[in-house]
Amino acid sequence: MTTLLALDTATEACSVALLHEGHVLSRYEVIPRLHAQRILPMIQELVAEAGIALSSVDAIAFGRGPGAFTGIRIAIGVVQGLAFGLERPVLPVSDLAVIAQRAWREQGSRQVAVAIDARMDEVYWGCYREAQGAMALVGIEAVLPPEQVSLPRDSSGDWFGAGTGWCHAARMPVSTKANDASLLPHAEDLLTLARLAWARDEGLPAEQAQPVYLRDNVATPKSAG
Repeated sequence: MTTLLALDTATEACSVALLHEGHVLSRYEVIPRLHAQRILPMIQELVAEAGIALSSVDAIAFGRGPGAFTGIRIAIGVVQGLAFGLERPVLPVSDLAVIAQRAWREQGSRQVAVAIDARMDEVYWGCYREAQGAMALVGIEAVLPPEQVSLPRDSSGDWFGAGTGWCHAARMPVSTKANDASLLPHAEDLLTLARLAWARDEGLPAEQAQPVYLRDNVATPKSAG
């Protein structure tokens, strides 16, 4: 049976999940600025709990962003190091999709508008619909001011708002049945989406473990003057 490892450090949450022999084990901690110290110990804890060697993992899934620049780089560094060392493929998954998947798992929400606070008075935005237990992107992911977000043109029925970007709910010109600005990515939901990607044979070589920031000028020094 397939054994998959999933990890995410793109937001304040740091989480790891392991699929082995059909069972899922996970760790989840909200620990801003401590991801680099905790992520490898969390992985080691899960592998030990499962009673397997890390080499038993068939592929490594990770939250590829969008999210905090430093957090995403931590995930990329860990994933590439493990994937190169183990000679295993990687499975990049959108952090917006992971939050939508968590809203489906915890709230039963079949239509989810995800917003992650992107700082600089913007949000990372994506709309998702449930299809056979997996949240699928409707339209595109984008970074934009809260006033410019929108639901899909063919939108109907109830939508649920999820993610830290909903702290700007009063500025968003969209209508949702409810929203939860505290919802962060969880590796358990990342693992759900990664299992489907693995079944579709979407594994990539380790060097293709790349971040998706959405914002083009991330970490670009400002011009002098």
